[in-house]
Amino acid sequence: MISKKHIPLAATLAVFALLYAAASVSFEGFFSVRVFTNLLNDNAFLGLAAIGMTFVILSGGIDLSVGAMIGFTSIFIATMIQRYHVNPIVAIVAALAIGSLLGASMGCLIAWFKLPPFLATLAGMFFARGMGLIISMESIPIKSGFFKAIETFGYNFYPVTTIVFLAVVLIALYVAHFTKFGRGVYAVGGSEDSAMLMGLPVSRIKIMVYTLSGFCSALAGIVYTIYTTSGNATAGTTLEMDAIAAVVIGGTLLTGGVGYVAGTVVGILILGTIQTMITFEGTLSSWWTRIAIGGLLLLFIFLQRFIQTRAQGATRK
Repeated sequence: MISKKHIPLAATLAVFALLYAAASVSFEGFFSVRVFTNLLNDNAFLGLAAIGMTFVILSGGIDLSVGAMIGFTSIFIATMIQRYHVNPIVAIVAALAIGSLLGASMGCLIAWFKLPPFLATLAGMFFARGMGLIISMESIPIKSGFFKAIETFGYNFYPVTTIVFLAVVLIALYVAHFTKFGRGVYAVGGSEDSAMLMGLPVSRIKIMVYTLSGFCSALAGIVYTIYTTSGNATAGTTLEMDAIAAVVIGGTLLTGGVGYVAGTVVGILILGTIQTMITFEGTLSSWWTRIAIGGLLLLFIFLQRFIQTRAQGATRK
């Protein structure tokens, strides 16, 4: 018997299984290791941003800056390498530090000054996007031995972007379910007042959550830069919406306190499968991906609402 809190995750797994099975039957060659690997590789940067978003939503917040941070990180790294001839590793470390700092700054505004997460991260989104466009409004190709080596490794062995994504997934699963910080995030999202009465450092947890999201967004920007071998300040436009959709479809409640990193990964696979199916079909516009995602998102929001209503009714009884 599946408990009520696990119903969204079970529904997500069922949707993915049905979609993947239908695609495998409908399109020759869809059911293959290569296609599945490409599914992970093509959505690795979205997946990294969605993992950070999962922790934010679990805590009862939202982060609208993730897409803009991807664009900023991408153009920042490309500019550092191509124009200023900075070592790629130094540029990558600097980008991760900037992303974490921006996330921490938004967390401080939310935790200390009680600003609504929507407004604080909206400001962060405008700031990151604006800074990226100030650096360069044009795409900058990257010609670097470091990036060439990564590309060669991916062709000969396995895509580095996919390896990074899967490694972060494993770390996130451990942090969410086996650390004090992870338990604190669930507690704060479930009831901030109760978490304070339990003696949990609510403000510190919120700051750490947004710092983590900023780090994951910057890492997503790095993966995007490796994936495209270029920097583009407009990269990641509206990607925050895709990340939120993946998290919600993955079974995380928008109200916080209930959710799963594993569910977010399946949510990413669902979005990627829909996009790949449309590509295999060949005659449909890519905008059908948005329509399908919108329909799934509404379905899972209604499912969440139904579960919450049933839970509240059982509590009254």
